[in-house]
Amino acid sequence: MNKNYYAILMAGGVGSRFWPVSTEEFPKQFHDMLGTGDTLIQKTFHRLSQLIPKENIFILTNERYNDLVFEQLPEVTKRQVVLEPAMRNTAPCILYASLKIQKENPDAVMVVAPSDHWIEDEATFTKNVEQAFHFCSKNKALMTLGIQPTFPNTGYGYIEFDNDSSETIKPVHQFREKPNYETAKEFIAQGNFLWNAGIFMWSVKTVIEAFKNNQRELYDLFETGIPAYNTEFEDDFIRDNYKKAENISVDYAIMEKSDNVYVIAAEFDWNDLGTWGSLYDKLDKDDTGNAVVNARTLSIESQGNMIRTKSDKIVVVDGLNDYIIVDKEEVLLIYPKSKEQDIKQVLQKVKDEFGVQYG
Repeated sequence: MNKNYYAILMAGGVGSRFWPVSTEEFPKQFHDMLGTGDTLIQKTFHRLSQLIPKENIFILTNERYNDLVFEQLPEVTKRQVVLEPAMRNTAPCILYASLKIQKENPDAVMVVAPSDHWIEDEATFTKNVEQAFHFCSKNKALMTLGIQPTFPNTGYGYIEFDNDSSETIKPVHQFREKPNYETAKEFIAQGNFLWNAGIFMWSVKTVIEAFKNNQRELYDLFETGIPAYNTEFEDDFIRDNYKKAENISVDYAIMEKSDNVYVIAAEFDWNDLGTWGSLYDKLDKDDTGNAVVNARTLSIESQGNMIRTKSDKIVVVDGLNDYIIVDKEEVLLIYPKSKEQDIKQVLQKVKDEFGVQYG
C-alpha cells in the first residue's frame, strides 16, 4: 500500500434523526444500523483500509466518544484518534487533522469520509478514490465525489459541474444549497448536477493552502499549534484553543471559495443513511414489504414499515402502513415515515418533557 495515502474518518456527529437508537451518548455510527454484525464506523474503516494503510486512517470524533472508538476499532492507536473538545462543525477539525498529518508526512494525499454512509460496492469506491488521489498528487486540486441524482431530493446540497468537460474529473462550477422540489427537478433536467456526499480528496499541501488563503483567522489559530502536534503537548494546546475556532463547515470555509475544485461522479450506489426512511430503502424487505432489523414479526395487513427492536423480540403489527417502529429500552417510537424529518423536533420535546437522559 502507498504510505502517502491517508484518511480522515469523520465520526463526531449525533445522528438525531435516528433517535431513539442514536443518542448523544451513543450516536448512530457506533451502532449496527443494518443488522450485518458490523457497526457503521467499523464498515467505513474496513472500506478505507482496502486502499489506505490502517495506521494512516485517522478517526476524528468528539472527545466523549473516545472510549467507543477504541472499543469498536481496537486496531487503532492513540495517535490516530483526533479528539474535538467542542463541537465546531467540519472545517476546524479537518484543518487540525491536516496539520497533524502534514507534520508527519508532507507528501500525504487524503480522503475525508463520513463514518455513517452506506456504500455496497466497495471495490468501485476504492477505484474512484484512487482516481482522485492520482489527480491530487499531480495537481493543486480540491476534489469531491458527487452522487448521480436518482430523484429530485431536497435534502442534499448539489454540485454543478462544467458541462463542457468530457473528462471523468470535471471542474466544479459552483455548489448549490439544498433546493426546493421544483429547483431540484430543474437541476436534474439540466444533467450537470450531482448530490454533494461530503466526501473530499486532496493533497495535504493543497488543503492547508486553501485554509491559509480563505480562512486566515482559522488557519492562524491552528498554525500556532504546529510545534505541539504529534507530541505530548498537543492535548494541552487543543484543550486551550479549539473552542476559539469558528463554527463552520468545510464546504463554506474553503470549497465554495476556491477556484481549483473538481468532482468525480461516483460509480457506486450510495446512501447517506440520514433518516429511518433512507435505512428502510436500503434494507431487504420481508414478504409483506416491511424492513426488519433484529425483530421477529407477525404482520397483518401492514406494509412499508421500518421495524427495529432488540434481538429476537416478537413484534405484532396489524393495519399499520409506512411507519417507523423502533423499540429501545425505555423508549418506543411509533411514527409516520412521511414525517421522519420532524424526529429532531420530537426528540427535543421528549427531552423537555421527560429529561435530557432520553436523548
